[in-house]
Amino acid sequence: MRLTLAAVGRLKAGPERDLVARYVERIATTGKGVGLSELALRETEESRARRAQDRKTEEAGALRVLTPASARTIVLDERGGSMTSDRFAGQIAAWRDSGVRDLCFLIGGADGLDPALRDEAALALSFGALTLPHQLVRVLLAEQVYRAISILSGHPYHRQ
Repeated sequence: MRLTLAAVGRLKAGPERDLVARYVERIATTGKGVGLSELALRETEESRARRAQDRKTEEAGALRVLTPASARTIVLDERGGSMTSDRFAGQIAAWRDSGVRDLCFLIGGADGLDPALRDEAALALSFGALTLPHQLVRVLLAEQVYRAISILSGHPYHRQ
């Protein structure tokens, strides 16, 4: 299954970018063994529209363009549900095993996601009710994808 992370905004040079790169490398190395590809990163510019809803609508359109046509989508959204790392790994495995070829994670801009995009997603996932910069959400997501691969690989997981 191919993995894509599509996000609004550019990840600038710095510690967040370095951490994402480290997890992307780990995912590429270990994912093949469990039928998962490397995590492809795709970015789009933030909208410059004046109204927040217009920005969200424009950004949703740009994220749709970055999403593979047949992808199952997971949006990262503060209104989404939370899950354990083990359950997250299980959900990814269930989609992989049912023949899903593409899984795309979507991260919105500063104003969040357009509700229509959130409604289209197979899963809305939250890393908590706190507001987090989208750069940190990328780091957290990349780490959790790597952790899911580790769990699926049978690597001992201390929370089981």
